[in-house]
This record gives sequence, structure tokens and C-alpha cells, in this order.
Amino acid sequence: MQVDRRSFLGGAGAICAAAVASETHAATAKAKRPNIIFIMADDLGYADLSCTGSHHIRTPAIDSIGAQGVQLRQGYANSSICSPTRTALLTGCYQYRFALGLEEPLSPTAPEGVGVPLAQPTIASVLRDIGYRTKLVGKWHLGDPPKHSPLHHGYDEFFGIVEGAADYFRHHMVIGGKDVGIGLAKGDTPLERNGYLTDLFGDEAVKTIQAPHDKPFFLSLHFNAPHWPWEGREDAAVAQTLGSSYHFNGGNLAKYKEMVEAMDQNVAKILAALDEAGKADNTIIVFTSDNGGERFSETWPFIGVKGELLEGGIRVPLLVRWPGRIAAGSKSEQVMISMDFLPTLLAMAGGDVTRAGTFDGMDLSAHLTGKAAPASRTLYWRFKSNAQAALRDGDWKYLMLGGKEHLFNLAEDERERADHASDAPARVKAMRLQWDSWNAQMLSYPLGSLSEDVREHYADRY
Repeated sequence: MQVDRRSFLGGAGAICAAAVASETHAATAKAKRPNIIFIMADDLGYADLSCTGSHHIRTPAIDSIGAQGVQLRQGYANSSICSPTRTALLTGCYQYRFALGLEEPLSPTAPEGVGVPLAQPTIASVLRDIGYRTKLVGKWHLGDPPKHSPLHHGYDEFFGIVEGAADYFRHHMVIGGKDVGIGLAKGDTPLERNGYLTDLFGDEAVKTIQAPHDKPFFLSLHFNAPHWPWEGREDAAVAQTLGSSYHFNGGNLAKYKEMVEAMDQNVAKILAALDEAGKADNTIIVFTSDNGGERFSETWPFIGVKGELLEGGIRVPLLVRWPGRIAAGSKSEQVMISMDFLPTLLAMAGGDVTRAGTFDGMDLSAHLTGKAAPASRTLYWRFKSNAQAALRDGDWKYLMLGGKEHLFNLAEDERERADHASDAPARVKAMRLQWDSWNAQMLSYPLGSLSEDVREHYADRY
């Protein structure tokens, strides 16, 4: 068939117009990608917010995230302790797939150079790949610079502490009265700066929000509060005389309240900065914790604390706000865990999860935005201390703790007191085998890291 010049030019013009329209649509879609602020507290218990039931702590700014979005009552951490959860958050996978995740927690005695494999997609790298500028402010605790700094795992910028804890004024771990480790850093370089760490992190987050940029931002803000040492804003003099950051002989409920409320005041600054910059309506905000509460925390109605696979050690606050997409004041019974944030936030940002990599986490974007009913989940945990193991399959939870097997129906008894292990032995056995099948796919703990009694009884399972 012959095509005359006019028809050819008209067709070519239509093709060009379609191409331009497609490019314009892509550019518009890119421009509309939401900013993302992911806020994670350190050792904050489930009931340490006023919106989750605290008896004495007031957190109006943090509460407002849930009041203006959705509050999930069944939010979980991937571990009952910090660095394994952070490994899962970073990778979107069970932490037990990586040598780093077997360090519970990562300590100076860990193998030299341990970290997430550099080729592993991360929550920062997958967002950077679709056009985000990425920044981590706060606690890292996933390996030492330069090889395993945040800058080598998808973050364009880093301002925070490298190790798992730091004095709030000296900005280092303190052992034997001396500052140790890298401490506060900017990028891969140690940094000297005066101030209370919670405020420094809040101020840096505000600067990030205020900075002009032609890209959307992903800001991961990992407060070290309310992790020990037990110091409030007026304790600079105390910090100078502190012999150890572990501070096991210090702290009280009043000091803990002060530390959590200082964090809330910094969240208030961040929310105000978003409003002032005109970015609030196009920003997703998440607030959660890295594990259950420690000694001064409230975990009601759950039992257990940090370091235990009882609900109090792994159930955490979880609030998500996205104006116009998540209905204000929503409540959700969706079960969600730390490793879900990578696929969920990537999907909310308009990315393609299947092209980004293979993850254990689940894309729950439709469930958070009310487009889908809560999905049943099957989740696994283990913890080498006391050979703990847990499996949640729907409403049922299998728990190995203290050398004994337990079985709970969380829909009927979330306090884990009505133990069905003796009256449902078939279910216990089935869930044990289910856990064993999953565990066989994970890395084994080095036997040298297990106590003698654990090695004797459970080495074949771990």
C-alpha cells in the first residue's frame, strides 16, 4: 500500500505527539512521586506513645501521624533486638539470610568487615534507582565505614552515629570512662558537634526538608532515643562523668518520659517544616520502633521485653500518614513487619517491586490505603539467646522459649497466657515442622556463638 507524503507526515506527527505525551506523562508522574520520611525509634515499647496507651508519656506530634493517617495495631519488628531488625528493614528480607543478621546485636567482637552484601538491593537503593535523593539521619549499626557505610548501601548522604548506641552529648559509646568507636559522622568522616543527639537529628531532618531540590526525597530518620544511656537535655554534666554508656545503674520512669517527649518535640519540628515548605500533602510519613521496649517501657497489653520473642519484645507502634491516599483516623488490623517497608514504600512511590529484586517482605500498599482487606500473614522469628523460636500463622503463634514449646491464639489471647500446647499437640507439631522447614532455608548460627546448653539441645535446629 502506498502512503502519500501528507499521510506520512500526519502519522509521523501523531507518533511524535504520542511520544511527547508519553514523556510528559512520565515526567509528571516522576514529579508527583511522594516524599518519604521513615522515622524509627530505638527500644520504644508498644505502649510508650500516648496514642498506644502510655500512662504518663505525652506524644502529640507522633500521635498526629496516626490521627491523620492509619494506626496499625499489629506492627512487628523483624527481631527483638536492634541490628537484625535494621538488616531486615534495609534489605526487605529476613535478616537470617545474611551473616550480619546473625549478629544479635552487631558488636565489636563481630567478624571484621561484616555487613550486608554490597550488591544487595536496599530500601535506599531501590528508591534512588527511581529518582529519589536518599539520606539517613541517625543510627546506622550495620557495619563500619568505609566498606559498609550507608553511602555504600544506597544512601546519598549520612549524618548520624555508626555504632549501636552513643552518649547523647559525647556522641560516642563510652566504655571505661573513654569515648570509643567512630561515633557521630557525616558521610564516612567522624564529626565533632555540640548538642543533644535527639535534637541534632531532628535539626538535620528539618534542613533536609527545607533544602531545595528537583528530586523527591527519602529521609530515613533513625533516632537513638530512647535507648540508654539515660540522659535528658539537662544532663550534659552527668554525661562527662559517666563511666559507661550501658548505664545499667541509672535511669527511671521520669527520665525515660523526658527522652521520649524530646523525640516527640523533634517530630513536631519535622511536621512543621513540611507544612512550611508546602510538602506535607505529598509526603508519606512512617513512625515505628526497631524492637519492643526495654526496662522503663510499657508494652501493655503484651508481655515480654526487648530480647524476647513474646509479643512485648517484637510488637511495636506503627503509624503511617499519606494525605489524600490514606484516610485520616484509620485503624487497621493488618499484620506488618519491618521487612515489608521496602516493597510497600517502593510501590507507594510508583516503583516496580518485581523488577527491583527478590524480597521476603510483602507489598502492603493496597492494605494501608484501604483498597484491600487485611491479608493473613505467616511470619517467622528466631533468636539465639535461650534458643528462642516463633512462628505466627494467621491468629496462631508457636513459641519456643526457655526450652519449652507454647501455643497461643492471639485473636483470643494476645497476652499469651492461655497456652494451648497441651490440648493441641498436633498443631504444635505441625507448626514446629513448619518453622523447621523455614529455618532450613536460613543461615545457621555459628556454634561458637551459642551457649553450651543451646548447642546440646538445639544446634541441629539452628
